[in-house]
Amino acid sequence: MKLFLDANVIFSAAHQQAGNAQALVALARAGRCTLQTSAHALEEAQRNLALKSNEYEKRLAEALSAIDVVAEAPPSLVEWARQEGLPLKDAPILAAAVQAGAEVLVTGDRRDFGPFLDRTLRGVQVLAPARALARVLQEAGV
Repeated sequence: MKLFLDANVIFSAAHQQAGNAQALVALARAGRCTLQTSAHALEEAQRNLALKSNEYEKRLAEALSAIDVVAEAPPSLVEWARQEGLPLKDAPILAAAVQAGAEVLVTGDRRDFGPFLDRTLRGVQVLAPARALARVLQEAGV
């Protein structure tokens, strides 16, 4: 299963010692899922880590070793995501997930992605980290 990680999930994987984001990274390392993100999401995560976290570099590097950075979506797909109701800063995230063929977009952003949680748009289901983890575990038979 391909999961696309929003910036806040990457932030959590690098900022915290344990949690749903770290569990998803561990499952990816075990071959139970594939993790993806975009340069846009990664840059946002790195910016926020530099502002709000200490000694995150090693955890970020470890997480990134299990995450594929995929190409950004074309402007037409970003515009589609904006028309769905996402703000300019988040539209490239959904668009990149669609472009990459992800099955799930994992986000903790309830403010902007809240109306999309548990919905599927162009083949990508938007899930909170805990729900995404449960789905991976279920499909992996764990």
